[in-house]
Amino acid sequence: MPSSRICSGRCVACCCLALAIAEFAGSIDLRAEEVMPKHITPATLKAVRAGLDYLAKSQGQDGSWTNDEGGRSYPVAVTGLAGTALLANGNSPTRGRYAPHVERATQYLLACSTPTGLITGPGQDNGQPMHGHGFALMYLACVYGTETKPAIRDKTKLVVDKAVKLTAEGQSGDGGWTYIPGAGDEGSVTVTQVQALRAAHNAGLAVPRGTIAQAVQYIERCSTPEGGICYSLRNQGGARLAISAAAVATLYNAGQYDAPVANRCLEYVWHHFEDTKNWRHGGHDFYCQLYASQAFYLAGDKYWDVYFPAVREQLISMQDKSDGSWNGDGIGKAYGTAIALIILQLPYKYLPVYQR
Repeated sequence: MPSSRICSGRCVACCCLALAIAEFAGSIDLRAEEVMPKHITPATLKAVRAGLDYLAKSQGQDGSWTNDEGGRSYPVAVTGLAGTALLANGNSPTRGRYAPHVERATQYLLACSTPTGLITGPGQDNGQPMHGHGFALMYLACVYGTETKPAIRDKTKLVVDKAVKLTAEGQSGDGGWTYIPGAGDEGSVTVTQVQALRAAHNAGLAVPRGTIAQAVQYIERCSTPEGGICYSLRNQGGARLAISAAAVATLYNAGQYDAPVANRCLEYVWHHFEDTKNWRHGGHDFYCQLYASQAFYLAGDKYWDVYFPAVREQLISMQDKSDGSWNGDGIGKAYGTAIALIILQLPYKYLPVYQR
């Protein structure tokens, strides 16, 4: 039997060790909080993990997200967005908690590449393939920079090169794009193509310089007197808030940070978002927030520090706590969850296309 003196000494030693461990653990927690991006809270981390888990569980065996009507109607677009949400968490086809899901999404979208270069499925994304093409191209260009398997990397480059060529050739004479290659122009499709081209450029792949320059000129010509962007150059009309928000992000993606049209458009969009407690902005709210968040993030802390804390809390409150999803714009859970996650993960700066 050990003496009481020895026991007492051991107890003191154990207490000191426990205190040291607690202090060390506390310092780790403090350091973790210090490296956490600005405005990211523990509740944000919990919501993001639940959303990512939802995407992981709802992905089909073929790599797509077609478990709801939106996914079935727009499988390429939704898969591109969902895959991008996984990449925005720092995953790649070979690294990260959701690496297998990124790899399956990549294989699915590579298989959707057609001989013309258009990335689309059998249903042509409800007969409007260019939206899906743009989201898929952006995703694959981002994946290309992280792919470590030579055979898949080479295949991804081939698909992206063909897709870039299709986008360039599908640009209208006015400089925009619409739902079908070469059929005209429309603002929302135009922004997806420019962001996709920017992602390809960021990945070190060849992008025709003139294509982006014409797209910037197209957006400038769509500017309205109040500073926003209209739906289409040919069909003018008033400014559309969602398209205007997307235009700001697109102009910044094209390097037009100081362009007068970008500054006017930013102020037009901010005027509608100054009441940051108002999530709804006239329809297509998730789509509108997707691009507004990018615009305000790229515009700097003056806007971001006001916008993000409010939209962060709104998204957390809107999340379905039973499965971690968001149902977006009536299109479906995969679509809404992908957009919510992209917004909430912008501060992590994992994707060059979303970086300042």
